[in-house]
Amino acid sequence: MTKSLRNASVGEVLGKASLLAIFGVFATFKTTAVSSRLMSWEPSQGIENHIELAAQVAALVFVVLLLGLTLLRLKPKETAEGSEPRVSALVGTFLSLSLVALPMPDVGLVLRILAICLVLAGWLLSIYVLAWLGRSFSIMAQARRLVTRGPYAVVRHPLYVSEEIAVIGMVLLCLSPLAILIAAVQWVFQLRRMTHEERVLREAFPEYSNYAALTPKIIPRQFSRWKKEDPNHFQIAA
Repeated sequence: MTKSLRNASVGEVLGKASLLAIFGVFATFKTTAVSSRLMSWEPSQGIENHIELAAQVAALVFVVLLLGLTLLRLKPKETAEGSEPRVSALVGTFLSLSLVALPMPDVGLVLRILAICLVLAGWLLSIYVLAWLGRSFSIMAQARRLVTRGPYAVVRHPLYVSEEIAVIGMVLLCLSPLAILIAAVQWVFQLRRMTHEERVLREAFPEYSNYAALTPKIIPRQFSRWKKEDPNHFQIAA
């Protein structure tokens, strides 16, 4: 085994161990939070409490799924070189967690329900996307296996779009300039993360360029006013 391959193998093991530890802590925290909510839950509580409980459960399922897929993921075929792709991946992934530490003012019942619904929808969509991504899941810009079906036939980065829906919901719950700034910075790093991932995927899979030409990046084709419908759009996912 060459030195570069050994270094890549060691890096993969260390990266996996680090993520397992982080997601394990998150899973423990979420399990405690959900258990506490379930113990105090009553059918007579307001609808916002029911939706919030559902969002907490969905978040727990999402984190547990991340934990399992990190443990079972495939070995990468390609990995982005340099420190900037790694920094972008880490900041894009974890910066939004700081929103949880921000104070949540009284934003009114209607806005609060809307915000919690967005959080719930974001987590549910993320679970759905992860189910399609499967063992190709990665935090860093790595190519494991090319997935072009399901939500990946709609946009090239459905997981980031789904997660951002949840982030928008959290911003609405906090409703402060700092929350908006955190979300904006996090999204900038997510865009950089997409760029790095696409470069790696093109290097690992020659067919990715054709897929990218037929599939929008983050805005579904039916919602894009400046693009015409392409009848061959889903051929690559068939």
